[in-house]
Amino acid sequence: MSRRPLLRTALPGPIARDLIQRSDASVSPSYTRDHPLVAERAQGLWITDPDGNEFLDFSAGIAVTSTGHCHPKVVAAVVEQSSKLLHMSGTDFYYPVQGRLAQRLVAMQPVRGDKCRVYFGNSGTEANEAAMKLARWATGRTQFIAFIDSFHGRTMGALSLTASKVRQREGFGPLLPVTHSVYPDPYRMGARATDIAMDHLAILFRTIVDPKSVAAIFVEPVQGEGGYIVPPSDFLPRLRALCDEHGILLVFDEVQAGMGRTGKMFAWEHTGVKPDILTLAKGIASGLPLSATIASETVMNWKPGAHASTFGGNPVACAAAHATLDLLEGELVAQSASVGNFLLALLRERLGSHPNVGDIRGLGLMIGIELVTDRSTKERAIELRNNLVMDAFHRHGLVILGCGQNSIRLCPGLVCTEDEARVCVDILVDSLAHLTGAAHA
Repeated sequence: MSRRPLLRTALPGPIARDLIQRSDASVSPSYTRDHPLVAERAQGLWITDPDGNEFLDFSAGIAVTSTGHCHPKVVAAVVEQSSKLLHMSGTDFYYPVQGRLAQRLVAMQPVRGDKCRVYFGNSGTEANEAAMKLARWATGRTQFIAFIDSFHGRTMGALSLTASKVRQREGFGPLLPVTHSVYPDPYRMGARATDIAMDHLAILFRTIVDPKSVAAIFVEPVQGEGGYIVPPSDFLPRLRALCDEHGILLVFDEVQAGMGRTGKMFAWEHTGVKPDILTLAKGIASGLPLSATIASETVMNWKPGAHASTFGGNPVACAAAHATLDLLEGELVAQSASVGNFLLALLRERLGSHPNVGDIRGLGLMIGIELVTDRSTKERAIELRNNLVMDAFHRHGLVILGCGQNSIRLCPGLVCTEDEARVCVDILVDSLAHLTGAAHA
């Protein structure tokens, strides 16, 4: 029998409620925290709160715990490294674990060029900030292009690229010069999705921004916060050709889609199109703060002192990344692909004909379910999505997140099993039926 979440109290329980009240009184009100979840300990896909409630986690801390919570091999690597060296700042000194990690990433050759180099930071937004500075350095140009509904971070440069929600940008201008274009959405644009996106870029080049002034185009190979949208297979090749035509660097933000999440180590592998600069974070170190900006030596030729980070590439985070890569390369990328295919098929079987399910899409364990009020009009069911996330949590103990205006995302740790996938789908089916009164097929 499959393990199911165990709710011993109404949520939040009394101990959790007290902790939430204390936290809310002290922590920045800018935090969202829709779930009243207090995670006291976790293992694999399972979280336990201080009241003893057990939750099935299909959020992975926003797609971060790629090897599941507290994988024993990652924990062992963290403990071993912590006993030897906690910090020495790789911007001014050397330590073995950072150099070896850089060599390991370079050997993967995830960008165009004969040889690449790695800049280490602490988060996805830092990786994208570094990519923006690097693109300006390498090209001598100042402008950038990103896509509507994209998310690249919240610091000033990365925020300038981000076009996800008004409240993320409101009150923080003026921002850096970024022009936003249309991301191809096959569900809403149909067979001409790529043509529509490329035509819009052509209009921008004709009316708003001279391509000769554009340093880089930033794009998510699978759009994350925007709705877990998988673009048509011809989009990245055509974008690559456009960048080459105009001497623009192509930057792939794989902060969410990288590190095995889509069933391949890097999401770009699904099309074979390599970027000039690649940004990674989230799943690279199984929960420890680490990011990487990778580019060829031709691009990453800036001088000492041009960019640095006191904590970037911390020894403990690098040790966790080594253990994470061991697990990803050994089994978990393949498991992401196989369990992801299983989960996608099961969702389509169980929910594909539901009148409020417009689209089920994804690669690997990066799966989105778009909810609509009516399948024929495709009107976005925003309230239903929000209610589904909360109903699945409060009644069943399933932790999921929204994305886009009206979609939910399923992004569990890559240790997810088929049994855990079945439990997730069972809960979603029950919650959707409970909220809509419509049974699944």
